[in-house]
Amino acid sequence: MIDQVDQRLKAWVGRVVGDMPVSLATPDRSSLEEGVSLYLLELGALPPARTGRRVPLQFSVCYLITVGAQTPERAHHLLGELVFSALEIADFEVELSPVPLELWATLGVPPRPAFRVRVPVRRERAEPNVQRVRFPLVLRSASPEELRGRVVGPGDVPIPGALVELPSLKLGTRTDARGYFHFPLVPPVESLGGLEVRAKGEVLHVGAEALTPNQEPLVIRLPLKEG
Repeated sequence: MIDQVDQRLKAWVGRVVGDMPVSLATPDRSSLEEGVSLYLLELGALPPARTGRRVPLQFSVCYLITVGAQTPERAHHLLGELVFSALEIADFEVELSPVPLELWATLGVPPRPAFRVRVPVRRERAEPNVQRVRFPLVLRSASPEELRGRVVGPGDVPIPGALVELPSLKLGTRTDARGYFHFPLVPPVESLGGLEVRAKGEVLHVGAEALTPNQEPLVIRLPLKEG
């Protein structure tokens, strides 16, 4: 995944400064004489992405970017063009604070104008393979009912994207942005056999005695681990 970010940044540099050498290696005196240095400086944490689907895995990568050219004026011009271009890209976090002198000393090169760009790296996770019954259901000997509910966490904060299943019917759905779910046609509660809720690594089993079809939405409070 990081190698894809490498290629993306190299292509971006090419669009901004044209045909100029681009190095991903540790910057040294020779590599900084002519070309653009994209040095992977560090990895960082990112908060979970907000999405109705299964939360993707993600972190950030931070690159130290500096430019060398035949004249200082040329290097300064190209560096400024890269900064302005990076500021236009939505998922680039540009850091313009001074680079610590200790870093330059570690690299063995004199301090020089540079900036840092932090870019997210994400990996999507496959949705669980949940078998769903296609409606309308064929129900015998009992009138169909509907089941409505809401999944919340600590403080009754809605949990979107939670997987709600009726295992006895092999039926599943997901909560909407406000935490609500809806099964339009189900048999009487006596035959449902309970309900399961899965979200953020937690699984909660709700017995059939707690289900209330055709009445006020059932509130399911999912105990989530702090931190």
